[in-house]
Amino acid sequence: MKPFQLIELNRSIEGASAVFLPFLSDGTIDWSGWERHLSRTIESGLIPAVNMDTGYVNLLSPTQRAEILHRSRQIVGNGKLFAGAFVESRSTDAFDLDAYREVLGTIKEIGATPVIFQSYGLVAGEDQEIFDRYAALAEINQRFIAFELGAMFAPFGKIYSPELFSRLLQLPQCIGLKHSSLNRQQEWQRLEIRNRVRPEFKLYTGNDLAIDMVMYGSDYLLGLSTFHPAAFAMRDRFWQSGHSSFFALNDALQALGWFAFRDPVPAYKHSAAIALKLNGWIENDSVPWGETRPESDRETLRFLLAAIESAMAG
Repeated sequence: MKPFQLIELNRSIEGASAVFLPFLSDGTIDWSGWERHLSRTIESGLIPAVNMDTGYVNLLSPTQRAEILHRSRQIVGNGKLFAGAFVESRSTDAFDLDAYREVLGTIKEIGATPVIFQSYGLVAGEDQEIFDRYAALAEINQRFIAFELGAMFAPFGKIYSPELFSRLLQLPQCIGLKHSSLNRQQEWQRLEIRNRVRPEFKLYTGNDLAIDMVMYGSDYLLGLSTFHPAAFAMRDRFWQSGHSSFFALNDALQALGWFAFRDPVPAYKHSAAIALKLNGWIENDSVPWGETRPESDRETLRFLLAAIESAMAG
């Protein structure tokens, strides 16, 4: 199927945003800033996703992850909430079903939908072995989102074959999949399979370099949307209503994405901190871990945020 044949005009887009976790200058979590940003995400109309890569899930302690879950539910109330199900692993580790069971149980307690992170053990071996592990996860959790992650984001990441993707659609407990290859062709291929095999299945794009994948039938779970949740929500409404302003706003947001997610990709979290501080939404824009952006980025981000505001105003 040609990509233009996948375009779905006036569709309702389900947008989920990986909520950024800010830190204070002393290296402790900025709980006040995080709670305000979580509320901002909810008020925009996006589904908040906590304990994701944007929230440093792989670098937090189990106690911190659990606290984020419980604080999130208090703020979200009865609304939708996604939460990363992350299991620490080393390259030599086997699949640890018990560790996933424990993490999934914690997420289930607060009524969130888990986004199952990959681990070395989960993605090791052939397609059949990987599928069997997801089938085992399905037995202990009635509703989850799978996650295939490119190696540019994490060393344990793996993009699955089209055949394995097709098989995952056969698990009724798997209601969706976040696809983060940063590759349009692979995502278009998955959309064609989804439309043919299980149309109600949610394919959440994680392609921060091609956020217009929503035009073709993808929904999204992005890190870029945490830079400005309200702008993403407005863009989505423009698409559903057929408003031509979709394109100007999408272009402005994509310009931000191309800048913030350039190599080294993980440094996008520092870009997010700078952008959020420029908007007056958090107190501190230093990050406790990972690669950082040069000071010169600040003025470019200021320009890009102004372009987004201009596009929102029409």
